[in-house]
Amino acid sequence: MEGSKHPLLSPRNDDHKPDLLTQSSLLSSSSFAVDEDDINPIISTKDFFREFIIESKKLWYLAGPAIFTSLCQYSLGAITQVFAGHVGTLELAAVSVENSVVAGFAFGIMLGMGSALETLCGQAFGAGQLSMLGIYMQRSWLILISTALILMFVYIFAAPILIFVGQSIDISKAAGKLSVWMIPQLFAYALVFPLAKFLQAQSKMAVMAVTSGVALVLHTFFSWLLMVELGWGLVGAAVVLDSSWWFMVVVQLLYVFGGACGEAWFGFSWMAFHNLWGFVKLSFASAIMLW
Repeated sequence: MEGSKHPLLSPRNDDHKPDLLTQSSLLSSSSFAVDEDDINPIISTKDFFREFIIESKKLWYLAGPAIFTSLCQYSLGAITQVFAGHVGTLELAAVSVENSVVAGFAFGIMLGMGSALETLCGQAFGAGQLSMLGIYMQRSWLILISTALILMFVYIFAAPILIFVGQSIDISKAAGKLSVWMIPQLFAYALVFPLAKFLQAQSKMAVMAVTSGVALVLHTFFSWLLMVELGWGLVGAAVVLDSSWWFMVVVQLLYVFGGACGEAWFGFSWMAFHNLWGFVKLSFASAIMLW
């Protein structure tokens, strides 16, 4: 189904190739065939605006939910900072440092590595090899979970690292305490980013947008409840942030495992352990470009 040395798709069934004459005739006939997705000839200004509206609708059908999802996910940390400001100055500083430095460092690496699936899942979906989408996602999970285990030490030793780079001792200790509580969020990154690329390749953006929107609403309410009303402070901030990210992971996993993706997900497979090194190199290259 795929090459033994490359993570990218490889041609299948090359044994029965048509002869050159047949290929040429097929190529010439298909080159001038009109596809239903092709843009109609633009002769007048009216034609231009008609096609502009049609293509814009197609674009925003995918881009709109993707933008909304990104805004919701970014807002989770921002809302936590807002409520931390109601708790105290030290808590606000600790949340800001953890969110922008520690979690921001891990977020960039994990998102970059997970983005390798944009190429692979896009290839698989375009080639009609739907079963490979699930294989690629499982490989990405393995690699990102392994990366999360390494990055976990940055969270554990966040306090001395922050002190070393010149942050004040009080803020470093508070941010370090919060970072340890935020380790579950790190592993949520490892699952949700490959899930997002897996669903995106199939144009299943609505489930991501709805999940992120619901998570944002719940996050806002429980941040107020735990951090302000119940006085949990930084512990409450960590509990709510961790829960919000894992809520998105669980809902999207249930959506995929429930059969909504058809042949793209047929269960866990040992093929996910094949050619991991090639996948690692591609993931690191993607992380360097996006980080």
